[in-house]
Amino acid sequence: MDEQLTVSASPHIRAEESTRSVMLDMLIVLSIAPLPLAVYFFGWRSLSITLLSVTCCVVFEYLYRKLLKKPNSLGDLSAPVTGMLFAFTLPVTAPYWLVALGAFFAVVVVKQLYGGLGKNFLNPALSARVFLSGFASLAVYVRPLLEEGERVPVLGPFNAAAVAQATPLSVLKDAEQLSLNGLPLNVFSWQDLFFGQIPGNIGEVSAAVLLLGGLYLLIRRVIRLRIPLAFLGTVALLTFLFPRGLPEGDTVSLWIFNTSVDYMLFHLLSGGLILGAVFMATDYATGPVTPRGQWIFGVGCGALTVFIRTFGAVAEGVWYAILLMNTVVWLLDRTCAPRRFGRRWLRRE
Repeated sequence: MDEQLTVSASPHIRAEESTRSVMLDMLIVLSIAPLPLAVYFFGWRSLSITLLSVTCCVVFEYLYRKLLKKPNSLGDLSAPVTGMLFAFTLPVTAPYWLVALGAFFAVVVVKQLYGGLGKNFLNPALSARVFLSGFASLAVYVRPLLEEGERVPVLGPFNAAAVAQATPLSVLKDAEQLSLNGLPLNVFSWQDLFFGQIPGNIGEVSAAVLLLGGLYLLIRRVIRLRIPLAFLGTVALLTFLFPRGLPEGDTVSLWIFNTSVDYMLFHLLSGGLILGAVFMATDYATGPVTPRGQWIFGVGCGALTVFIRTFGAVAEGVWYAILLMNTVVWLLDRTCAPRRFGRRWLRRE
């Protein structure tokens, strides 16, 4: 037989599902779970930022492939998924021009310049967010459930300082200084952390909604449990074994955590941990394909997240941890590949 087989770029799915159906499931989850809640907590500007991000990603991908005379790839729906995930890593105060700049960087620089979906080695949405991390306007977070007149408007100026509030992880990072000034530290309850009544980025505030979305993706077999379980489990284990800010005798060092479990739950429910573990780290194109590699990838992401949160200059470490692990995926796939029968481990041929 003189037939030639053409192997397309990842993701490779040995089932009836296609890349389009996988991305469609992601769009459904992101549209009916975190997005409506973000609008409820922060106002309609959350929706306008998301729509702008999705539109820019779609337009930039279409124009790039049109100018270079490449086949249209919008049918796989990866561009709108990238747009939504990127928007979910932004605060509601993000300027629109930065949203467009980040979308361009995600689609053109990180994705298309490397050949398109499946050939990029970094997560486009996270790369764009880290690329924009130096802009001070992306470090302004507002209190949720503000009155209608106090919310950030869709258009027009607003006084961000009047409604700004530090995120839980930022408060924890500055807890020592705050305690010296006599300010209260336990300003967020567990209910606030779990249901999302906290300042933060658009799509990361509610752990409950994100976990429900992850359950839907697991049932639909869009993602596997290995990476999220290893990611979250490593963070839970390290923060439980090495808590900080627990009472020391008759004084409180940093934060009012009664037990190691309190400290562990705080880290699990704060920041973009669940969003990153469920929706970012499980990306087919930038994650390992071997089961053992996926376990190691998740453990590495969790360990780096705790390390950056604890010792880094930034409060959040999820985005950086995933991107750092993206750079060693090739090594994980190579060393964790199943050994062929009759071949010695790591033997050169």
